[in-house]
Amino acid sequence: IVRPRNIAKSVISLLKLDPTLKFYLQSIGKDQVKFPVQKVVTSLSTLELLLKFMSICPIIDIELECLLRDIRANILSEIFYLSNIPEVLKFQSALALHCFINEYIYNQSEYEDKVLKDLEDLVKLTLNNDQQPKPQIILCLASYKPLNNYDWFEQLHVGSEIEDVFTRQVIEPKKEENLKSELPILKKVNNKISLKVKTQYEFNPYPRWEKLQLPLVSTNISNMIDKKNLKLFDNKIKELKNPKILIAGCGTGQHSIETAAKIEDSKVVAIDLSLSSLAYAKRKTKELGVQNIEYIQADILELETLKERFDLIESVGVLHHMEDPMMGWRVLANCLRAGGLMRIGLYSELARQDIVKLREEILETGVGSKDFEMKSFRLNIMNSKKNHHMQILNSNDFYSLSEFRDLLFHVQEHRFTIPEIKESLFNLGLKFCGFDSEKQISEFKLDNINKEDLYNLDKWHVFEKANSRAFAGMYQFWCQKI
Repeated sequence: IVRPRNIAKSVISLLKLDPTLKFYLQSIGKDQVKFPVQKVVTSLSTLELLLKFMSICPIIDIELECLLRDIRANILSEIFYLSNIPEVLKFQSALALHCFINEYIYNQSEYEDKVLKDLEDLVKLTLNNDQQPKPQIILCLASYKPLNNYDWFEQLHVGSEIEDVFTRQVIEPKKEENLKSELPILKKVNNKISLKVKTQYEFNPYPRWEKLQLPLVSTNISNMIDKKNLKLFDNKIKELKNPKILIAGCGTGQHSIETAAKIEDSKVVAIDLSLSSLAYAKRKTKELGVQNIEYIQADILELETLKERFDLIESVGVLHHMEDPMMGWRVLANCLRAGGLMRIGLYSELARQDIVKLREEILETGVGSKDFEMKSFRLNIMNSKKNHHMQILNSNDFYSLSEFRDLLFHVQEHRFTIPEIKESLFNLGLKFCGFDSEKQISEFKLDNINKEDLYNLDKWHVFEKANSRAFAGMYQFWCQKI
């Protein structure tokens, strides 16, 4: 019905009204007597919504993150005192799933490192003696590192207590590895920036997700255009019955799956640089029973090799990571049929000034992009009182490792202004059809009451200058090839 991420802040706001959770949140960082961790997790295991959300979505909240990080550390230090009871294992399973989906973004102390090493050695010894470790020990280790990263995971007997975690951390990644060999490759990636971007996403498939929004009933292109209130310059596209759609830069499949499920009788071709991301996308596509998507590893720069034309092309959050965004955009425009529609997502220069400052700090201080370096830098931001540091805590991308890397440590980033977009559209033979965000449109209409104002980029530029964070995510807009 909805992407969990889209309702995460509302869910967290609701959870924080619960007296039990509120009590433990108030104890964070205060000089109070530490509660036995078994008591804490037993109490919190009754909050079904909390556990469900932990298992499918990063927790977008600093207070809750600190609580979960402290609980994880306390479970580790008290692991031999934890009872093997359903309430404890239930919470531990949710925590291990949560740490996996946020890609182990929580910092850990040197003490934790030492205890983890000892605990892993104990598991090896236990298994070598033909015995099975207690499930609470396995779940504890799985909350620090995926089970498939331990060299003994194949020796585990998978009981119901660890089944969900084993599936997510072992079985599903193995399926993805097998799917890589099935993926067609359009052409070898040669562009130096494309190769760097590919390497980044092979290491961190972006983003890791579990659930997404699928329509209960698909719709045709005509209804989609009307619902989005797009201004067309050629209405023939509304008559299409079997649209051919290209998703250029599909990542791990959220975009391609939602589009394929939304537009009836469509055929979707989805491309990406990263085989790891594509394998994730293909696994999820199979699980959801979506059958009208073809995945191909390809660089946008090589797309004309396909010798295909599309009725609709969507490329959101992709062009601004290319060496030459305009070159990539021109390739996409050449792949679009006359009268076809294109949806584009680009970073805003004005809205990302806080990001620009942080990227400059990273360069000046020489912070590297290894996991431990990013986690350390992230912890400094969490403890900082600087405005642009505090502002970034509101970004959803702050709460999982691949998204944090994408946010601040990406190997390539360009940003745009609305006048630059206007000029680019003119140069490419494209006409602006409207923005694709209900929130921004609602705010814009407060001061721009004429219907035609919605399609006037000069007025949108004035609006953005007065509301600098309006496009904090990115510009997302539709255009048509004439």
